[in-house]
Amino acid sequence: MDISSWSYERSLIPGKDTPYCGVDEAGRGPLAGRVYAAAVILPDNAPELDFFKDLNDSKKISEKKRAALAEKIKEYAKAYCVAWADVGEIEEMNILNAALTAMQRAIDGLSVKAEFALIDGNRKTGIKIPCETVVKGDAKCPSVSAASILAKTERDKYCIEYLDKNFPEYGFAVHKGYGTKAHYAAVDKYGLCEEHRASFFKKYFEKKDGKTQ
Repeated sequence: MDISSWSYERSLIPGKDTPYCGVDEAGRGPLAGRVYAAAVILPDNAPELDFFKDLNDSKKISEKKRAALAEKIKEYAKAYCVAWADVGEIEEMNILNAALTAMQRAIDGLSVKAEFALIDGNRKTGIKIPCETVVKGDAKCPSVSAASILAKTERDKYCIEYLDKNFPEYGFAVHKGYGTKAHYAAVDKYGLCEEHRASFFKKYFEKKDGKTQ
């Protein structure tokens, strides 16, 4: 990401002095565990900070670099908050609505009130403050990139320190809940655990049972 993209981000805000946050989620695609979201308010001098130029879509950054950037973001942000929706909520309201719920919780948890939000993606149902959606915002807007990095690092930490610790037979520390061959093989052997999103396996089990072609 080029520092000039700060100009693009700022162009989306209604008024140069409006306090705003970037918001993104992590964990919509995996077959198990919480979906995480983060909200970040970067400082006004963010482009002058050494880590700013390295902000990008968290999936395009190595795990080691993400961890280092996450610490910098936490150190210099005006405010940040990471929140989540659990598996029960995902099953009850579907993954999209659960992700949006987690986003709103992150916004609500900011220690500095945001009056506007830049939301990654093209959906904003349930977001209670004025906002703008930005498709691929985590690769275009520094504040959204920062939120992407925090959400991703916190979800990965949860996969390693909670899911893998409590359900070691599934290999969550390696695949982070995504639908890898090893993950499906573990499900075939051990069945679903309480942290699996059962609805995500409906078509898989129907196919195994010969109900679909």
